[in-house]
Amino acid sequence: MSRNIVIIGSGFAGMMAALGASRLRHEKGVSPDELAITVVSPAPEMVIRPRLYERNPEQMVAPLTELFAATDINYHQGSVETIDSTASTISVVAADGSTTTLPYDRLVLAAGSDGFAPPIPGLSEFGFAATQLAEAVELDRHLHALATKPASPARNTVVVGGAGFTGLEVATEMPGRLREILGEDADVRVIIVDRSEHVAPAMGVEPRPFIEERLHALGVETRMNVGIAALDENGVTLGNGDRIEASTVIWSAGMRASPLTAQLPAERDNLGRIIVEPDLRVPGAGNIFATGDTAKALTDGEGNYAAMSCQHARRLGAFAGHNAAADLLDKPTLPYDQPVYVTCLDLGPDAAIFTRGWDSQVKITGADAKAVKKEINEVWIYPPAAERAAAYENVLTARTVDF
Repeated sequence: MSRNIVIIGSGFAGMMAALGASRLRHEKGVSPDELAITVVSPAPEMVIRPRLYERNPEQMVAPLTELFAATDINYHQGSVETIDSTASTISVVAADGSTTTLPYDRLVLAAGSDGFAPPIPGLSEFGFAATQLAEAVELDRHLHALATKPASPARNTVVVGGAGFTGLEVATEMPGRLREILGEDADVRVIIVDRSEHVAPAMGVEPRPFIEERLHALGVETRMNVGIAALDENGVTLGNGDRIEASTVIWSAGMRASPLTAQLPAERDNLGRIIVEPDLRVPGAGNIFATGDTAKALTDGEGNYAAMSCQHARRLGAFAGHNAAADLLDKPTLPYDQPVYVTCLDLGPDAAIFTRGWDSQVKITGADAKAVKKEINEVWIYPPAAERAAAYENVLTARTVDF
């Protein structure tokens, strides 16, 4: 009797979950007819989300069709609308609005996350973002359209809401982007606004001087200890009453797990992530595994939890897929772990900063770190070659940058 694993999502975690399950199936000599693996997502591709702040965001997509064919992974196109954990089915809505019900023996929830937009007046109408492909493409078109507008301080000003990892990468990209579009002599202005006392608050003290130095060198201003209170078509009003005239406001402060997590009978954290068991199983739903940005999972014995990042999503996905297949094949599941944690923060056209550990020990800065960031962004995080041996190589190690 055929059994099936269904994986919701084809991002970093979903792709690696499919490969993890397929690899174990192959190792155990089980045919695809005996154990089917099906990925469900809106398109057979992986969006390279860590690169959406870069130029030409429409190119930040990696096709998966050939990889899936090489590893006997099925693909079903559509968006998952509901999960019925009692009946072990999901409903999938196609682009034409039709709905299909898919049964599963094991389900892997790898539906990712979305940018969190708080109820700030005018944010939904006048704000931009770059956390999803469509958002990044819309922002890119808006930036290029600025060249058709009369020169003014507002046209030349970008406000970035959020001084975290994403906000800093967006903000340090903007001076160069604006000058390419408006002219090298354009008097451009980029301002980061955040309620925190310092930029990159999650990274701690050690990286801060270099980050602040880079912001100063690029001419990026910061407004700390204050939030954005309202937006309109001409700019933003801050919580202290200050006004900044700007044609472009980019929101980058915060992510939330896919709302599909709310359909499962399990405890969630304040980011909407399911608090999973060590093998990434969903408590209360034994045939479902959550992974990537939908899972709050311990990475080590020190009490550290996986971050919402491709670094953790890749390895989380590989473990979830492996464990879903192992569970069906009566093999022991593996407890997820990921003791190595690094960050590589892009800081403009010729610099970055590389840190290791949860306390963000600075290891590489400047042009050398930029070379590491370039390799991460352009090589390491992309899908493997569409060939079985290459696809299965190092699946459970899910390569982590370390120096």
